[in-house]
Amino acid sequence: MKQIVMMIITSGCMMLIGQLAYAQIAPDDFDVVQFSGVVIKAEDLKPVPFTTVRIKNTRRGTISDVHGYFSLVATKNDTLTFSAIGYKHNEFIVPDTITEKRYSLIHVMTVDTIMLTPTVIYPWPTVEDFQKAFVELDIPDDDLEIARKNLDLAEMKERSRQFKMDGSLNYKNYIEQQTSQYYYAGQTVPISIFNPFAWAQFIQAWKEGKFKKQQ
Repeated sequence: MKQIVMMIITSGCMMLIGQLAYAQIAPDDFDVVQFSGVVIKAEDLKPVPFTTVRIKNTRRGTISDVHGYFSLVATKNDTLTFSAIGYKHNEFIVPDTITEKRYSLIHVMTVDTIMLTPTVIYPWPTVEDFQKAFVELDIPDDDLEIARKNLDLAEMKERSRQFKMDGSLNYKNYIEQQTSQYYYAGQTVPISIFNPFAWAQFIQAWKEGKFKKQQ
C-alpha cells in the first residue's frame, strides 16, 4: 500500500515539474512566426513547384505546392534552406526584428547550370575493331555515280525487258497500231516476213540466245 502511495506522489511531482517547465518555455518566449511565401524563377518570375523548404540543422520543413506557395512554423533567426532540382540552393535567415507572428516572403531561385565531363561513345569495343571497320568500309555511291549506273544502256534494256508495260506504254502501243491501220487503209499491209529489218532483229536475238528454252 505504501508503495502505491509513493508512486502516486512521485507521478504528481513529475507532472507538476513538467507543467512548470512548460510554462517557462512557452511558445511566445521562442518568438514563433508563421512563415509563408512563394518561390519563383529569376528568369521569368514563374513559380517553382515542389521546392523543399527546410529549417537548417533540423528535420522540420515543407514543400511548396504547384503554384510555388509554402507555409511553415519557424522562429526568429532560423535559417531556411531552399532547394529544387535544376536550381541553385540558397538560404534565408528569418529576421529577429519581426513584430508580428506572421511573415511573408517572395523567394527567387536561380537556374543552376551543371557542366558534365564530355563522353564520347564509339560503336566499336576496341581500337582494333574500329581500324578494321574503317579499312573495310563500303563507301556508298554519290548521286553522280547512281545516275550513271541508272542510265547505263545494258541496265536500261534489262529493266525494260523485265518490267511490264504501264498505262502510258499500253496507250502508246495502241495508238501506234491504230496509226498503222489508218496509214495502210485501202492498200495491202506489208508482211513482216519480207521485212529485212525484222530479219536483222531476229538474227541478232538468235545469236544472243534469247530463243533458248528457259531451264
